[in-house]
Amino acid sequence: MSGPVVPALEIAVTSPAGARVARDNGADRVELCTGLELGGLTPSAALVEAVAAVGLPVQVLVRCRPGDFVHDAEEIALMAAEVRSVIASGASGVVVGALSADGGLDTEAVMRLAAAARDADRPVEVTLHRAIDLSADPVATAALLPALGLTRVLTSGGAPAAGQGLERLAAMVEAAPGVQVMAGGGVRPSDIPALTVAGVAAVHLSAKRRAEPRRGVAWVPLGVAGASADEDTHFVTDPAVVAEASRMLAARTAVRQPW
Repeated sequence: MSGPVVPALEIAVTSPAGARVARDNGADRVELCTGLELGGLTPSAALVEAVAAVGLPVQVLVRCRPGDFVHDAEEIALMAAEVRSVIASGASGVVVGALSADGGLDTEAVMRLAAAARDADRPVEVTLHRAIDLSADPVATAALLPALGLTRVLTSGGAPAAGQGLERLAAMVEAAPGVQVMAGGGVRPSDIPALTVAGVAAVHLSAKRRAEPRRGVAWVPLGVAGASADEDTHFVTDPAVVAEASRMLAARTAVRQPW
């Protein structure tokens, strides 16, 4: 008799270097974006190609701007074009989403983005991103996803961090049969046991730390409001965090029983 399905480990990365760190420390796939400090934005086609060459499956975030997830027609059209572009560049899947002004899922927009993904001549995964956590009712929103044909949903269960949204995550698993519920948002390796008990199909970590500045000259702020010289840098993937998350999931594989 087979044991329980072990959740996959997805790491959010912003570069080929981050993807290599994820690959070498046990991740199953990566989510690629730029502007991680802004919640993530659509990467360039060249960046998608470079990360896909690392070898892990690449889920690409398609989000044309920071801020809320209520998008107008021009933004939706732009993101549909971005979906096609990143898939042509080697993405295994796309991570998309949109809300209506009243907090409902913008099903028309999501269906259009999913349809753009399925224009490809190969299977492509479609994930609903954390817009669901800003929806008026995350569980009811999750229940809509099977009919839309989405592959998975990235969510904290509507909480500030996934470790605080366990009850709702479990409810979302029940509400969306056939859709992989992936816990993400403030996830630490120590959260993984409780998240797996909630029944999630995957865990998602940014596993990030600030990069050491490379500048050798005086610093001048360039539009980063309130930032200091130490804060005005970018994030990189921390191998220790990825490895610890992988170890936590490997322990579940070895035990083959609930935590």
